[in-house]
Amino acid sequence: MAGVAGVLLDIDGVLVTSWHPIDGAAAAVREVRERGLACAYLTNTTSRTCDAIADSLRAAGIEADAGEIVTAARLTAEYVLATYPGRRAWLLNSGDVADDLPGIELDEQDPEVVILGGAGPEFTHRALSRVVELMLDGIPVVAMHRGTTWTTRDGLLIDTGIYLPGMEEVVGTNVVSVGKPSLAAFLTATELMGTEPDKTMMVGDDLTGDVLAAQRVGLTGALVRTGKFRQSILDLSAQQPDHVIDSVAQLPSLLDELR
Repeated sequence: MAGVAGVLLDIDGVLVTSWHPIDGAAAAVREVRERGLACAYLTNTTSRTCDAIADSLRAAGIEADAGEIVTAARLTAEYVLATYPGRRAWLLNSGDVADDLPGIELDEQDPEVVILGGAGPEFTHRALSRVVELMLDGIPVVAMHRGTTWTTRDGLLIDTGIYLPGMEEVVGTNVVSVGKPSLAAFLTATELMGTEPDKTMMVGDDLTGDVLAAQRVGLTGALVRTGKFRQSILDLSAQQPDHVIDSVAQLPSLLDELR
């Protein structure tokens, strides 16, 4: 198909909500694969490992292999091992993703680097205060992502990106973030797929974190009106997505238009 050689999909809010499939998602992914296009998943989900995510997608009827999934945890592991080799890490995260951090020694009591994953009950006042204390003592902090919200069946929940600006203001330094909207995340995913950025489409429900960030490195962006999508945010944005569709179920039709 001219123009698009691969499709990169966000998961939460695009394919599933609280791991329940969005209508038409399974059929859309199946058609992408049947057309011979490369397919992969780029997600800031930090509550499950790549293997667990693949299992959950398959349980929802969506074909997926763990090797096709690029998580913020997977990207963070690569970054920490390259930047802080051999250092002990305190992982503050809602969910057990230790299996996606191979080679990193986890030590909450005496850390040499702090890894912030997804927000949840673990992000207590005491825990976040300790992170700031460690930052003031010169301990580096790496955030898996700067996402601010995600959508569940019970409504919108805030995420790690809500807390980072306050920490940065206190300490006077920026926290490195690795997952979306980091531009390197999209390039890593396209490399995995074996497609060039200008031949790859990113489908997401987050205008800034998914779509506009992907467009900045040359991908074609497609924003879905599901998940965390809000029309008011789209209306107020100076930058616009390349395409907007009601849901991922319309993806095959969009690919037809671009053929």
